[in-house]
Amino acid sequence: MPVSRTLDDLKSSLSSSERMPLVFLGHGSPMNAIEDTNYSRAWTELGRTLPRPKAILVVSAHWMTRGTTLVDVSAMPKTIHDFYGFPDALFAQQYPAPGNPGLAREVVTLLASHHAEEDETWGLDHGAWTVLKFLYPGADVPVFQVSIDMSKGLGYQLEIGRTLSELRNRGVLILGSGNVVHNLGAMQWGVGAKPHDFALEFDALFAAKLEARDFAALSDRSGLGSLLRMAHPSVDHYLPALTIAGASDAGDDLTFMTDSIDLGSVSMRSFVFHAR
Repeated sequence: MPVSRTLDDLKSSLSSSERMPLVFLGHGSPMNAIEDTNYSRAWTELGRTLPRPKAILVVSAHWMTRGTTLVDVSAMPKTIHDFYGFPDALFAQQYPAPGNPGLAREVVTLLASHHAEEDETWGLDHGAWTVLKFLYPGADVPVFQVSIDMSKGLGYQLEIGRTLSELRNRGVLILGSGNVVHNLGAMQWGVGAKPHDFALEFDALFAAKLEARDFAALSDRSGLGSLLRMAHPSVDHYLPALTIAGASDAGDDLTFMTDSIDLGSVSMRSFVFHAR
């Protein structure tokens, strides 16, 4: 069974390490950005616990590319409202954090073997800003995004994480944003919606394999079989979790947060890898 650690335990660990932690947040509905929820409160508390980074690199489920890994090198990333059918108050949200073009271009070089290229057209999509506004509400930490290449296998994203991991020693917080289970077609609306069995099963499997550091199993599409297909009709929300797993090492402890299933088929599980 996965080990449960508290944010107090996490805070104690972070205070004694100069190596930046790795964070994966299950972002769920964009409405979490403007509502008082268990998730937004947990992100706020996590933000009070995390060290202040020199920069934040975000891998979001909502920036998908094919055949290349793009890196946003813009000086002032725009706030992208990449959704529809939500209240005007959500579209009014802005997260005016600066970018870090110099570091972003270094990441392009770092990921040269992964067909990385510069991009100035993206910005911060809702996988990024809806959680960053709680982690660092002052929008005063430089931030930039790196896309996920949907043409590659699951293991490719582990490799991306391994390559990026050296940034942890340079004060860079690597943040993944997606959902461990994400099946919009199976969502159930209304109060008291019960989690689907497949959602509970995949969420528990993921947590156990992550705790065991069995990343090979988490990236084995054929081994995960129909359970992966039910949990992720498209794997875009799964891949950022693999990035964060790939960037971890044997010297990290693991803390889980918000391990519930929302709307029947969206896992809100979040986790932090942090140096011992």
